[in-house]
Amino acid sequence: QKVHVLPQTVLYIADETFSGHEERHEQKKARKTNSKETAIALEKLLPKRCQVLGLVTPGIVVTPMGSSSNQPQEIEGGEAGFALLFPKIDGVKIHTFHFSKDSKNRVFDESKFAEAGLKNNPDLRVVLLFGYNSWKSGATRFLHQIVNPLNEKSIILAGGQVESFTSLTSENNNAQPGDACGVVGLAFSGPQIQSATVLLDQDVADERTAEAAMQRLKAANIPEHNTIGFMFACVGRGYRHYKTKRNMEADAFRKFFPNVPLFGFFGHGEIGCDRIVTGNFVLRECNDIKDDLLHGYTTVMTLIHLGSTK
Repeated sequence: QKVHVLPQTVLYIADETFSGHEERHEQKKARKTNSKETAIALEKLLPKRCQVLGLVTPGIVVTPMGSSSNQPQEIEGGEAGFALLFPKIDGVKIHTFHFSKDSKNRVFDESKFAEAGLKNNPDLRVVLLFGYNSWKSGATRFLHQIVNPLNEKSIILAGGQVESFTSLTSENNNAQPGDACGVVGLAFSGPQIQSATVLLDQDVADERTAEAAMQRLKAANIPEHNTIGFMFACVGRGYRHYKTKRNMEADAFRKFFPNVPLFGFFGHGEIGCDRIVTGNFVLRECNDIKDDLLHGYTTVMTLIHLGSTK
């Protein structure tokens, strides 16, 4: 008997060859057109009411076929991509959101958080945030306006700065406003969700220190069944940071989490810190001071456990 599971939410990330600031305008325009064509083709394969979030990044991290037995790969150059398809999960709600910088107002209207399910939501557990057009004037300030009110101990925040986003479809069908800057993301709500995240800073520069970071993540005791790993790394890390040794962080993750598929990207800035949400336990003592969540030249490793399956 065949069983068909329809996706309700899809996150897909495409890796476009990153060629730096000297890239010609015509090449960049052609790349954007190609990205949008890929996005449209993929969306035609999905149910109309499916929420889709598509990102373009300088590099990706992917576990081939999503199989926990496969080795995750850090693909820092070339063209590749992946899609994560989330079906309806009992006790879990996943939704997309989009906040675009308003050139007329310097202050962000926080009532939009409630509309997006990011405020007055006791079941909110994890928010994956992705800033786009971070080079635009005011982009960093706007990102702070989004991150700071969400910086609570009961919520995991993780993500990074991407090149652009090619798709954001939902029942509200928010469109990307050209060259504006903003933030898109996924919010995971549900009392059964458990999550943990660690930050690998610039001092993590060899196999020993990378594995020590994974040991901190392992200490969170997040169940590995029905769990996804995310890796958000700076383009300045990877094999350059580890003295030409490739796949260092993905290999360290696999050593400690043999049954968890890992996905993510290389970007232009990272969002996250050491934190765990299982009851009131925090992985690192924060002394009641809000964590610094915006970083550069770091890697954020995150686990999201979606609960036990029946």
